[in-house]
Amino acid sequence: MDRFHAYVDANEDRFLAQLKNLCSQPSVAAQKLGLTETADMVLEMLQAIGADARLIQVAGAPPVVYGEMGSGDRTLVVYDHYDVQPPEPLDQWESEPFSPEIRQGFLYGRGVSDNKGDLVSRLQAIEAYQATVGELPLKVKFFFEGEEEIGSPHLAQFVAENGELLLGADGLLWEGAAKDMCGRPALYLGLKGIQYLELRVKGASRDIHSSWAPLIPNPVWRLVWALNTLKDERDRITVDGLMDHVAEPPMEEMELLKKIPFEEEQIRKDFGIPQFLGGAEGIDAVKRLLYAPTCTICGIWAGYTGEGSKTVLPSEAMVKLDFRLVPDLEPELVLDLLRKHLDRRGFEDVDIVPMSGEHPAQSSPDAPVARAAVEAAKLVYGRDPVVYPLMAGSGPMYELSQALGIPAVSGVGVGHAKSRIHAPNENIRLSDYIQAIKYMGEFMRLFAASD
Repeated sequence: MDRFHAYVDANEDRFLAQLKNLCSQPSVAAQKLGLTETADMVLEMLQAIGADARLIQVAGAPPVVYGEMGSGDRTLVVYDHYDVQPPEPLDQWESEPFSPEIRQGFLYGRGVSDNKGDLVSRLQAIEAYQATVGELPLKVKFFFEGEEEIGSPHLAQFVAENGELLLGADGLLWEGAAKDMCGRPALYLGLKGIQYLELRVKGASRDIHSSWAPLIPNPVWRLVWALNTLKDERDRITVDGLMDHVAEPPMEEMELLKKIPFEEEQIRKDFGIPQFLGGAEGIDAVKRLLYAPTCTICGIWAGYTGEGSKTVLPSEAMVKLDFRLVPDLEPELVLDLLRKHLDRRGFEDVDIVPMSGEHPAQSSPDAPVARAAVEAAKLVYGRDPVVYPLMAGSGPMYELSQALGIPAVSGVGVGHAKSRIHAPNENIRLSDYIQAIKYMGEFMRLFAASD
């Protein structure tokens, strides 16, 4: 593989230019901005490396970019997404979010880490492999979607209509992870699910003068009282029956947790907090991060919140919540438990509006795709990767992995611990990007030869 590595180094400037070109095209799923144009660009990139690629349309969704290439006994599905988060707040960017800029060894721009960087680096690895080693040693199926950042609402429909394209694959390489605070490569064997929703309460037919408060119900207070039943003062979830579905991690996963380095002091300093909730530390903090479900207020709106005062009794109130879900806790179950919980307490007037839901997913560390990911990391990064049984975040892995019987791993990606994904000034280190290309090449070689 020496020629492969040399080719990657020799083409660094060209490869970075390709990434910058894709990241210059806005593709914001939440705003339905530029998705078709970006899908066309990704399709051209796939075809340029020799893939038999096409766009597959599902009603109401941006196109899935699908492609196949290579041959061999092993079949690998490569998942990435070409949509990105909204760039707002724009005034906090040091350079334009869709005009990628290199500064002091870093590339800044929306999507350079999440997830266009991983997508492009993997295609470049295949180009380099073919140019130096020869034909791919395995069959690769590419699945690039444009809705991940809004919960992949049409992914289940795609699988229902086109799942036969992926059936029988031996492994799934998920979008990349990142290096941790100390520069160690990280791998993930699964992720939490999520149920995102809104709670809405309506009062009078319109906003009215607050002098009517003795007689007119205030939907904001109704919403506050309802929210107050979901957690207690110790930050424990109190939705009736929800915690009954949360199990302790099995022994083999606890052994993985013990090996996970956790620079808690550095993390707290970076976040600007004196301690974690409940004073959690050590392995208890890691366990809670990965295996505790969550109920998070993501945003709340009601009445007048502008400058100065306005004495108003609002006519409606709304809160956005997300529940992060661990194994055995499913989106539909959370919605059912929450509805019953609120009704028992007289909050039938609080409407639940589901927004998106994703199942938790998890694969075995003994799966060939996971073992190949570990060995490739050792070769490229010169150290053992940190293997996480679950990711604290969420994604649509279940539909393409467990639902189809395909073990998955989130490989080492282009990002690092301060890549600021979903935030202004998203960035990657140029050196990490080149390593990620080399990692993909080694991973394909090892996975193709695995038992």
